[in-house]
Amino acid sequence: MTDFSGKIAIVTGGSSGIGAVTAKALAARGATVAVVASSDVKKAAVVADDIRKKGGKAEPYAVDVRDGEAVRALISSIEKKFGGIDILVNAAGVFQPSPPGNTPAELTDRMIDINVKGTWNCVQAAIDPLKRRGGGKILNFASVAGLTAVKGMAVYCASKAAIVMMTKVLAAELAPFNINVNALAPGNTATPMNENMRSDPAMREMMEGMRRMTPSGTTFSKAEEIVEGALYLLSPAARPVHGSTLVIDEGISAAIG
Repeated sequence: MTDFSGKIAIVTGGSSGIGAVTAKALAARGATVAVVASSDVKKAAVVADDIRKKGGKAEPYAVDVRDGEAVRALISSIEKKFGGIDILVNAAGVFQPSPPGNTPAELTDRMIDINVKGTWNCVQAAIDPLKRRGGGKILNFASVAGLTAVKGMAVYCASKAAIVMMTKVLAAELAPFNINVNALAPGNTATPMNENMRSDPAMREMMEGMRRMTPSGTTFSKAEEIVEGALYLLSPAARPVHGSTLVIDEGISAAIG
């Protein structure tokens, strides 16, 4: 098990889903974690409180990642409070259908602004603190949908494909500063957000279709399984890994069925 003791980690999207599991896993391994929610600090506090009850170190925060100045102010305050930043995990993101010819402009803007610009804003704000620390890790959340087309999800797919390429460019630019930039591309993952879909009898036929399309036969990975990949990319063992996108998708992008 990797020891992250002494490391200061920021996890955006840390109040729910894979982001929350990532925050808890880092804290369980010794990191001090800034758990960042999108709007309500009370949501981040639930995760931070759970970490502290288990003996870990965490503080809750909230920021709209679309607001570059607010992001910069937040990361600056975290650096000052804890004396540095070693890890940035960009897990904040939104997922909505975007059928062609019938997608409101505000929905398109929201996905691009949060998924792409939000990630960029956080990276922009974290680069100088990471350099002052002598290096560190940036992990961006892409998706299998950034590598494989999903009908009805054009904007989401495009936003996650942008993260894959952004990661490559940033990795090449920041590697000389001992900063590793990589991405994680999960497939279908069991989170509270899709619990109703997984348990609703009315969705059973669709779930069975998804299972048949998944080579492993496991339609939804566990969030903890995805986070194991994140922990590797954030660990010293991944020192030579720059610009990679680790796909954890039950084989969906490799073959259907």
